[in-house]
Amino acid sequence: MKTVNHWIDGKAVEGTSGTYGPVTDPATGARTTRVAFASAEEVDAAVAAAKAAFATWGTSSLATRTAILFRYRALLDAHRAELAELITAEHGKVHSDALGEVARGLEIVELACGITTQLKGELSTQVSGGVDVAAIRQPLGVVAGITPFNFPAMVPMWMFPLAIACGNTFVLKPSEKDPSPAILLAQLAAEAGLPEGVLNVVNGDKEAVDRLLTHPDVAAVSFVGSTPIARHIHRVAGEHGKRVQALGGAKNHMLVLPDADLDAAADAAVSAAYGSAGERCMAVSAVVAVGAAGDELVAKIRERAEKIKIGPGDDPASEMGPLITKAHRDKVASYVHGAAAQGAEVVLDGTGFTVEGYEDGHWIGLSLLDKVPVESDAYRDEIFGPVLCVLRAESYEEGLALINSSPWGNGTAVFTRDGGAARRFQMEVEAGMVGINVPIPVPVGYHSFGGWKDSLFGDHHIYGNDGVHFYTRGKVVTTRWPDPADSGVDLGFPSHR
Repeated sequence: MKTVNHWIDGKAVEGTSGTYGPVTDPATGARTTRVAFASAEEVDAAVAAAKAAFATWGTSSLATRTAILFRYRALLDAHRAELAELITAEHGKVHSDALGEVARGLEIVELACGITTQLKGELSTQVSGGVDVAAIRQPLGVVAGITPFNFPAMVPMWMFPLAIACGNTFVLKPSEKDPSPAILLAQLAAEAGLPEGVLNVVNGDKEAVDRLLTHPDVAAVSFVGSTPIARHIHRVAGEHGKRVQALGGAKNHMLVLPDADLDAAADAAVSAAYGSAGERCMAVSAVVAVGAAGDELVAKIRERAEKIKIGPGDDPASEMGPLITKAHRDKVASYVHGAAAQGAEVVLDGTGFTVEGYEDGHWIGLSLLDKVPVESDAYRDEIFGPVLCVLRAESYEEGLALINSSPWGNGTAVFTRDGGAARRFQMEVEAGMVGINVPIPVPVGYHSFGGWKDSLFGDHHIYGNDGVHFYTRGKVVTTRWPDPADSGVDLGFPSHR
């Protein structure tokens, strides 16, 4: 059986803890790989390698860093298909989704290639007689990233390329459920010329995470995952003096007004709710239909959902793959099983779905729940699967109030033909990312990604300008140099007096 080990100080390092976790093929349910779990001592070794590398990488020239990043970008582009195949094999998402994930990660590598403009400081001359003031940004040191299973290549690329471009060194703890893409990312970085120790990968579970959160040489921690874990990481790392950006979960709403193009809204709802099997924090999991839009919209969503082809991710005909684990599949199914008893109308029940020849895979079909009460579990919890809840509202105001009452505020969308209504929504809704007739408003790489309320813990969003600010700290330098004519040494300068 294949073993995924660690990547420390520029090379593959076998795990020594003796503890391993299973990695399965979600389409078959078969265990294909084992992943070594790092002990606290192995995490210490990775941090030590990063700290030693920072002594030279932190003072390296921007030209050196960007040259490596440009080569890295070219290698990633050449290995897109290989990365996508690893994602499909361990996560289960269809190949087209996996390729899209790699493409979105590459956006941040491209942003990092342009770090020379992002790190330019400010200068004010003659703030007083002979006095200048400059503001500069400097790297933090060793920084860490803890990333989720649902985007095993993209989310790490949201973090480490920008961090190392800013002069930091990095320790990545990817999800133990699909660790292979992270190792390939590190191997390609080494091939691009990244010095030993600048990027390290340690696999593991809670022991590895806890050591990163408390290690005295780790200056900052980036995290993407569920809200309870994000809250915990923010608290523990903060108590140990670290800078933290911890992105949590979501219940993203799509408000559909009566004047909307209902065909476009239905298309958007299906792709946003069921794409990547709903395993993404930006999935639309709640549609709020206003007034007369409801019945027709639900019918159109059902019509489209019933046509989605579910199958193995490596089958070109598949539009949706399995869920990551059997336990997660069963948890998602439980929300559908309990929906009717809690007052929802079950329009589609996908919990009995299976694929012929792949009966042991982690399969679930598409589920659609209508007239979902706000107090039901299906609405209150982040399901993280292909279950779409439809709620009804009589007016824009009622729909907006429903959305704003959610404890989460990651992403949201409105579908309407009315520019005035759209503008009101973008100003009044309490969420960090807003789509206007766009169902999944994930920002491009040069704008930052992040939500409000229980979807983000910390002051900085991820990547974009916020990412640069998170991975650097400001310094202001006030300078006065005596006029050479006043130095007492004759340098041939005339006196200004």
